[in-house]
Amino acid sequence: MLWRWKLLHVSSISIIKTPSSSSSSIYNHLSSPPILITFSTNQISTLLLPPSPPPPSHRPRQLALARGYRTTVLLTPHIVQSTLLNCPSDLIALSFFFWCAKQPHYFHHPTAFDHMVTLLSRLTQHFKTPKSILKQLECLGNVTKPQTLLLLLRIYWRGGMYDMIFPVFEQMLDYGYTPNTYTLNIVMDVLFKIGRVDVALRVLKETQVPNFLTFSIAISNLCRLHDFITIPDVLRNMFRHGYYPDAHNFPMLLNCCCKSGKLAEALQLLALMITLGIPASVTVWSILIDGLLKSGRLLMAIDLLDKMVEAGYSPNVVTCTSLIKGFLESQMPGSAFHILSNLESKGYSPDLVLCNVLIDGLSKIGRYDDALDVFFSLPKRKLVPDSYTFCSIVSAVCLSRQFALLPLLVSGYIIQADLIVCNSILNYFYKAGYPSAAVEFYNDMIDRGFIPDMYSYVGLLSGLCGVGRIVEAVNVYHGLVKNHFNLDAYIHTVIMDGLIKSGNSNIAVRLFRKAVAEKYAPDVVAYTVAINGLLRGGRPWEAYSLYNEMKEVGVVPNKSTYDVMISGFCRERDVKMVKQILREMIDGGIELDCSTFDMIMSIFKSSHSHSIHHLFIEFLELGLISNKALYALLVDGLTNADDAHLSLKRNTGEILDVCLSSSEDLSDVAASLG
Repeated sequence: MLWRWKLLHVSSISIIKTPSSSSSSIYNHLSSPPILITFSTNQISTLLLPPSPPPPSHRPRQLALARGYRTTVLLTPHIVQSTLLNCPSDLIALSFFFWCAKQPHYFHHPTAFDHMVTLLSRLTQHFKTPKSILKQLECLGNVTKPQTLLLLLRIYWRGGMYDMIFPVFEQMLDYGYTPNTYTLNIVMDVLFKIGRVDVALRVLKETQVPNFLTFSIAISNLCRLHDFITIPDVLRNMFRHGYYPDAHNFPMLLNCCCKSGKLAEALQLLALMITLGIPASVTVWSILIDGLLKSGRLLMAIDLLDKMVEAGYSPNVVTCTSLIKGFLESQMPGSAFHILSNLESKGYSPDLVLCNVLIDGLSKIGRYDDALDVFFSLPKRKLVPDSYTFCSIVSAVCLSRQFALLPLLVSGYIIQADLIVCNSILNYFYKAGYPSAAVEFYNDMIDRGFIPDMYSYVGLLSGLCGVGRIVEAVNVYHGLVKNHFNLDAYIHTVIMDGLIKSGNSNIAVRLFRKAVAEKYAPDVVAYTVAINGLLRGGRPWEAYSLYNEMKEVGVVPNKSTYDVMISGFCRERDVKMVKQILREMIDGGIELDCSTFDMIMSIFKSSHSHSIHHLFIEFLELGLISNKALYALLVDGLTNADDAHLSLKRNTGEILDVCLSSSEDLSDVAASLG
């Protein structure tokens, strides 16, 4: 048969158990009204064991049943559920469930399906296959019909027992039944869930009479997979069949567009939603604001927030979480706290997600005390820290270098340890100056069954180098290179940095050269670390050669690269190379910070080089000297009376002219130091 050919290899698919799919809820029928069902004596005796003797008031009814008369029973979801719970065996309960479904105008309540999920799971565990279960039901007098197989399919689907879906489907084909749209919808959804998107799309394409739910299932799964490439084709197919997304589909589609950076497409969907008369909700507004923030359009997001309020919608915690995160990432903590204050004034209480965003965002902009205040407020808000909270507070402690605080902060909390939490602890131990503890903790992770990822190996390599176990560190690195073809460039950086800091610059450079020769792709950070290793190892010309090689392969030097080069050649007292690097910094628009400026000033004072002085003037004219460096230059030029600095003093007026013609006056520059 056609469908057998299409799903020929599906039954042999290896399936990973997943939680029950929420998508099955779209098929849940509402509770059906009570209906009258006529039982015969034979049917009752087939389905149930003889009941216990009824009370005297029920004697006439018992006598009627015993004599084979027909009696009327009020069939309601409550009675069905009670009967299912009191059935003497799972097979009898399943048979009764099927029998009830055959009664006219009766539809099972979702609670009955939930009960059958547990029951059918036990039967499957005992009888192994749906085919064996059907044979046992036939022994009880149950006739296998399309509705029986469809109900079996629905129960397996609702329970997330996806490995049983395809055997039931095969049974339908073996009995000669043609799958209807409902059946194909279930099969398609399961194919999406187990990752067989290609087969699922074939089922969608070949469904003869697709309905709205067919397209809704496809859209839901494609949005979940962030497969924006396929979604437009599914939508066009949906429109051709006369169906349109509803109020449930549009938020998913908009969210998928925004997360994929497809803002233009999101606005087109919004226009379609408005045209169809579907009102915007707070969820829709929040998705659009979050999409704008993720794309760096902060001002547009603020404007959209104003329009949201004008339209009569009140931002909720989700909306404000996106805004607060955007403001913190834009270095605008004042605006973030203003949003938080407005949210709380309207009676909303920040949830754990918002608090985690605050802790993480404030830490990254150096507001460590504020981040700790948020953490300390969690008990007052009746919020329990999770693994993300723990990782965020560990990051805050490491960034602030207040390592002694961590044991005090997390004392009394029970955190469910996952790999991310373990990696955070590894990072903490190394940065706090306990590399041996990092190595010991890594070994404990492995003993407890954790499978390390690249971040785990970063902690291990840093720890091994920190305790001087260089041979082991190099062996671990070689193992990673051998077993991971696309090894993250950060791994190369970490091993080289660890080796250089432990005084093994030559080994670091040798490993880097080997990585480049074997076509691994070090990034600018890895190159910068390698250059630093060569300079520290007294090999400046090899460092310069590697610097040129980096540019030749398309890796653009960053500010750290230039700082390392200037620092190294200043130590070598190589004025010519310093001037060359400064020229390249000007061409690249790289700002000269205070520490780099101090190094250059040192070599400038000893060499009396006027060419370097002219480069400084050029830096000033282009606005490429930081405020602190500029202030240091002016103070030094105006106050130092040593003869060695007369050259600088003679040109102080020229420097002041350049400075005072810029957008910042001298008082602003001086204030920046405070």
